[in-house]
Amino acid sequence: MLSLLKKELTGFAGSLTGYIVISVFLIGNSFFIWIFPGQYNVLEVGYSDIGTLFFVAPWIFLFLVPAICMRLFSDEKRTGTIELLYTRPLTNLQIVLAKYFAGVILVLFSLLPTLIYFITIYQIGNPVGNIDTGATWGSYIGLFFLAAVYVAVGVFASSLTENQIIAFLISMLISFFIFAGFEAVSTFPVWDTWSGFVESVGINAHYKSMSRGVIDSRDLVYFLSVSAIFIFSTKLVLEKKK
Repeated sequence: MLSLLKKELTGFAGSLTGYIVISVFLIGNSFFIWIFPGQYNVLEVGYSDIGTLFFVAPWIFLFLVPAICMRLFSDEKRTGTIELLYTRPLTNLQIVLAKYFAGVILVLFSLLPTLIYFITIYQIGNPVGNIDTGATWGSYIGLFFLAAVYVAVGVFASSLTENQIIAFLISMLISFFIFAGFEAVSTFPVWDTWSGFVESVGINAHYKSMSRGVIDSRDLVYFLSVSAIFIFSTKLVLEKKK
């Protein structure tokens, strides 16, 4: 499994994909935080806060993570190397986990440089350090787990088809619905007293909860459970097609 994980990471490092993803993520967030005028610009608002990062990043990841994951299985199927993959002394679950963790590690690498935003705002605050550190770290943890769910969805979508574009679209649509769809549906009058439950099925409710700086075990269980559902669904797809 480790050899396959290294192979996937080497594939990201040896191509432009990983660098483009990290660059687009950093540039996109930088424009909103420092350049674009309006309520998200830290310099204009005048508060020592990087909430803009945690508001914008889930939407940027909504496009970038499917772009990362669309080739993980689709490319293997298109080129026929999926058959060679099956001959390795690995279970289907190990194959899926190797590709999943490769995507998660790339997401982590894209998040690490954003610590520069935190350090910068920490230093320019008046007084220095005038920033809600607890909420910031909670938001980072929540954003990481949110992106990990996106990766699980992306791996699942990639296992469904050999067409990378279709895999990208499936992944993006599923991720969008899990992130914002349940929250939108919960506002329908038909749900009445069930609206809170429907909203809690989506990612955003748990992401907002962790962004307050309180790490609730229920939120962690939710993120891990959703990721596990898509990981095991991918395993079932592989077994069926195998």
